[in-house]
Amino acid sequence: MSNIAPPLAFFDTLDEMANPFKQPVKSLEYLTTDAPAEAIDDYQSAAEFIYSYRGSPDTFSTYRREIEHFLHWCLVIAQKQLKQVVREDIEAYVEFSMHPPLSWIGQKNVSRFLPRQGERVPNPDWRPYVQISGEFAMSQAALQSLFSVLSSFFNYLIQERYLAANPVAQIRQKSKFLRKQQSQGKIRRLSPLQWDFVIETAESMAVEQPLIHERTLFVMNALFAMYLRISELVDTSRWQPQMGHFQADQEGNWWFLTVGKGNKEREISVSDAMLEALKRYRLSRGLSSLPMPGESTPLIHKTRGRGGIGSTRQIRGIVQKCFDTAAESMRANGFIEDAERLGAATVHWLRHTGISEDVKHRPREHVRDDAGHGSSAITDRYIDVERAERHASARKKLIK
Repeated sequence: MSNIAPPLAFFDTLDEMANPFKQPVKSLEYLTTDAPAEAIDDYQSAAEFIYSYRGSPDTFSTYRREIEHFLHWCLVIAQKQLKQVVREDIEAYVEFSMHPPLSWIGQKNVSRFLPRQGERVPNPDWRPYVQISGEFAMSQAALQSLFSVLSSFFNYLIQERYLAANPVAQIRQKSKFLRKQQSQGKIRRLSPLQWDFVIETAESMAVEQPLIHERTLFVMNALFAMYLRISELVDTSRWQPQMGHFQADQEGNWWFLTVGKGNKEREISVSDAMLEALKRYRLSRGLSSLPMPGESTPLIHKTRGRGGIGSTRQIRGIVQKCFDTAAESMRANGFIEDAERLGAATVHWLRHTGISEDVKHRPREHVRDDAGHGSSAITDRYIDVERAERHASARKKLIK
């Protein structure tokens, strides 16, 4: 199986994907060589399903990845149409996803499509799966995502009268793939030492190259201090974060208005330290220290061109640059293990870190509302008191 030729990317980025409702697909010849005529209907239905999630960049990317992987398996490996897929096929697909062909696994992230003579063409260097280092391994979170998205997809096809049954829902033995946890998993976040190095690194970068890295410093502050998700910093069709979304109430308290997961609008309380960070960032851009009511200036500006950043990948790049530089500084100061652990950090860890620090001294209901959690039970996952006490009681247990 390792010699199976890798498929091309089926679906483009959120910004470049054509509206399948207005531009139905007519051929799959440029995507796969032996696709039967009926596969066009499968592809069309999948494209419409994925496009329906364009309001949320992160959700769009997750659904695109899972549906694309499944269509690759259907067309290239199983050579089946969606209407032929049964429960046993889903189990075979999950096994395949846990051990995909080596030729399907890339060693780095590359663009899905490339511009060529005014058109978007599939990038031959792109691979469905990516493993930066070590052997490919599918996490429990990834398996959960696979089952969840595929089930939603089949339910959608049933509602559209395209299929009669959901083969994912018919699997009674998901437990052989998905492990049950006795307790909530540990929240992935930065240690206090790591955060100190990260924010000090961002401050140093801003001093050395203010035209570039004052923005870096503000992004790091906003993700940590306001628990923002990466999607809440970028321009999308549903939301364009602006300076005017920082607003003062009648008592002089400042709030930040955003639209988050599930297209839910919420107000986040802005601390004095975050307000100072905003002032510094605005002054570096030649703006007044505080925004005027209704000010439409983009929150996170592009370095070239006008408008705000419209890609989560760009925000990830900004944060990763800061993480990498901070890790170098940690190594230089002898904190080798901490630097290695920082290498595994993602943008979302900053949100987790901010919540975890605040829940130590703020009422959990206040943190819950600022974070946009649906319930206090989610916020409770960030409270480490019981976990710490549990370990302390075990620390001096004797074996001999």
